[in-house]
Amino acid sequence: MSIPTGPWQPPAAAPTPSAQGLAPYPGYPLVVDRRPGPIASFFFVGSWLALMWLLEGIDVVTGGALDSLGVSPRIIGELPQIFTAPFLHFGFGHLMANSIPFLVLGTLTRMSGRREFWVATLSSIVVSGLLTWLISAPGSVTAGASGLVFGWLGYLLLRGLFARNWVQILIAAAVFGFFGGMLWGVFPTLPGVSWQAHLGGILGGVLAAWGLHRKANTAPGLR
Repeated sequence: MSIPTGPWQPPAAAPTPSAQGLAPYPGYPLVVDRRPGPIASFFFVGSWLALMWLLEGIDVVTGGALDSLGVSPRIIGELPQIFTAPFLHFGFGHLMANSIPFLVLGTLTRMSGRREFWVATLSSIVVSGLLTWLISAPGSVTAGASGLVFGWLGYLLLRGLFARNWVQILIAAAVFGFFGGMLWGVFPTLPGVSWQAHLGGILGGVLAAWGLHRKANTAPGLR
């Protein structure tokens, strides 16, 4: 029989549930909120907005060279431009009109979560761009972030209803109070304004809200 030498060391303690990332008590799952906070979301969306102002400055200096990257209806070769059009504008006045709703609604959507933000954003851009490409007037060129803004608006207004979440419904009520007047933009009332992009955007946002949050409707009643 061998006798161990050297200093005695106590046996290592078993890892606690919290050290393993588990709940401290059985039956109580550990929930970690990894959604971006308001400050991080504000600066993230603000960087997008700063990029759009930079692009508009380049467009002005180059005599409108970037305007051709908007959506031209039913031209197959220009269909990919549905992804460039939301970041371009026809002058600083056009961009200024979109800036505040872009920053506020984009920040609120980003605070829903990274995945939710990207799904809502891509859905809004694609549906808005496709509808504009399909039914806009021949020979027109459509650009601007308003389609995306309408998509975020539709997402924020309806996600709470699909999820049956009181907090999100209250946020939707506040959003409607500040930006509900924008909904008139889905009707062909103003010349030179793409109601097609607005309508497609809000449809894309509603589609994203339904796809992301309807699965929460598994229990009766509102949370």
